[in-house]
Amino acid sequence: MDSSEIRKRYLDFFKERGHAVIPSSSLVPENDPTTLFTGSGMQPLLPYLLGEKHPKGIRLVNSQKCFRSMDIEEVGDNRHTTFFEMLGNWSLGNYFKEEQLSWFFEFLTKEVGLKPERLYVTVFSGGYGIGKDDESILIWKKLFGEHSINAEYAEMNTEEEGARRGMKGDERIFGYRDKNWWSRAGTPEKMPAGEPGGPDSEVFYEFTQIEHDKKFGEHCHPNCDCGRFMEIGNSVFMEYLKQKDESFMPLQQKNVDFGGGLERIVAASINNPDVFDIDILVPVIEIIDWRRRDQLHRAFKYIPDALQNQKEWVRRNRILADHLRAGMFLISDGVLPGNKERGYVLRRLLRRTMGEESIEEYVGLIFDSFEKQYKNVYPGLSSTKAKEVYAKEFSGFHENAKKGFAEIFKRYVATDASSIPKGIINGKDAFYYFSTFGIPRETFLDSVRDSIKLGSFELSSSFDIEYRTKYEEHQKASRLGAEQKFKGGLADGGAETTKLHTATHLMLAGLRKHLGNHVHQAGSNVTAERARFDFTHPEKVGRETLDKVEQYVNDAIAAGAERILEEMPKEEAKAAGIEGSFWEKYPDVVSVYTFKDTNGTVWSQELCGGPHVLNTRELGEPSSPSTSLRAKFKILKEEAVSAGVRRVKAALA
Repeated sequence: MDSSEIRKRYLDFFKERGHAVIPSSSLVPENDPTTLFTGSGMQPLLPYLLGEKHPKGIRLVNSQKCFRSMDIEEVGDNRHTTFFEMLGNWSLGNYFKEEQLSWFFEFLTKEVGLKPERLYVTVFSGGYGIGKDDESILIWKKLFGEHSINAEYAEMNTEEEGARRGMKGDERIFGYRDKNWWSRAGTPEKMPAGEPGGPDSEVFYEFTQIEHDKKFGEHCHPNCDCGRFMEIGNSVFMEYLKQKDESFMPLQQKNVDFGGGLERIVAASINNPDVFDIDILVPVIEIIDWRRRDQLHRAFKYIPDALQNQKEWVRRNRILADHLRAGMFLISDGVLPGNKERGYVLRRLLRRTMGEESIEEYVGLIFDSFEKQYKNVYPGLSSTKAKEVYAKEFSGFHENAKKGFAEIFKRYVATDASSIPKGIINGKDAFYYFSTFGIPRETFLDSVRDSIKLGSFELSSSFDIEYRTKYEEHQKASRLGAEQKFKGGLADGGAETTKLHTATHLMLAGLRKHLGNHVHQAGSNVTAERARFDFTHPEKVGRETLDKVEQYVNDAIAAGAERILEEMPKEEAKAAGIEGSFWEKYPDVVSVYTFKDTNGTVWSQELCGGPHVLNTRELGEPSSPSTSLRAKFKILKEEAVSAGVRRVKAALA
């Protein structure tokens, strides 16, 4: 089976078990300021995991496109990619551990055809005031037992313990603490108050043809990085909410949040540990490999030393394939290269491919291949758009990089080691050329390789650590800047935040009523204490008008307008004149929220991803039990943001 067949079988498998198929969300998340990209299937579903009703019901399934920028430096081995598809199924307060683990095991063994003796599982070993997941252990014992496999439990707790202890006898179920807890923030102590999470159970496939490498620890175990085991699916039992006192309370509903890497499951199905050897990526790898060899042959009339290091050659092929695929998906979801936030990540991806001198000659073939592979699943993926953006970025990169290459030549090539103490090339130097001229690490090393080979210079023994340290410092500064910048989203999914988010919908309707239909949302940031809201308008809004908007919202609260949620095709919603901003970020089927009172008055109708209150009267409820006073909506401040964009700050108090 190829990836298309496995994707289809997964969706059909869960459709037969009462799940509604939902579309993939954009890689650019909506109402989530905690991250730049959609990195898991659960991110767009967070409001529903916290209790909001999903229009498609309580059992959902999809294949979600995902991007994880933290994996950029890991790309090049046989398993890491920045872009990937995550097969996901969810139970919103419906079924739980018994059904989930049994169904996934059945899917892997019967639909995909994996041998059960090649599967190993992990569970939460307990900690942070929450006990060991004995229920999952018993379920797994039963499932393996049905295949005459004796599955014993072993407690590892940490990866270090696992490496020291190793696997013994019939052990097949392993308990870890932090590795088997899932939340967006990571381990329990890193979770902020109001963040949901819970224990999880991962399934690993064993590639018996790979021998354990002791550089990853004395003994092998499922979470070892030697390559013998590969995680192919993770069932998260999202049932807890972090409290301000660091304790956990049960969520109002027990949820299942499953995610399984499509590429990894395909690799397991053909018993090949290299995810770049699957049907989606093989054609692109072949294009890259042939074109790179051809370019070298034309340049040198023979295949030079570059091919002697086969490991590095393969690593570079994988980087090019991964980065161009990820770049194409990001571009198709509206991201453009830039110097900040998402644009910076995309620019970095694309420029890491531009060190190959001939890449511009065949990058179009690569984009065309990806469009062909994915066109039936993601019709919005555009080879044409990707080519246009790449060509423009390629031109800009080489114009700027010329100065950097000239400096590198003068410093490292047209000189000798005596001009630099010890003739050392360190990671800080390499990062300087990346941050100043956009020259990727690999391209920098290619430029100085002859000088190193001839002995004029030597690479610092801590080159990679130095480079990574500078990169992480830069990344941290960029992330802090992104958090400080008013970009839009909800701070959490709590009740007060939900109220204020709903209030911004009503406020936008009021602004459009009193200022005109040219007013649209330009960004929002909502916490439990206040809402900041940007909107399009060419001039200052006077206090008299703000008072009218304020009154409009309070009248809507008093009217007790009910929330009505409808799903409809995006183009249909657009044609109907339904208010919405950032249309390009929405999937083909959109959620339309309408607040309508018993008299038939529509107070707000807008595209959104939630969450929202059920009735506008909830906005007037006191935020503290110590007072019985009804809350009022108040606009605290109005100011300019940029040409044609204004900002208001508001609260419920």
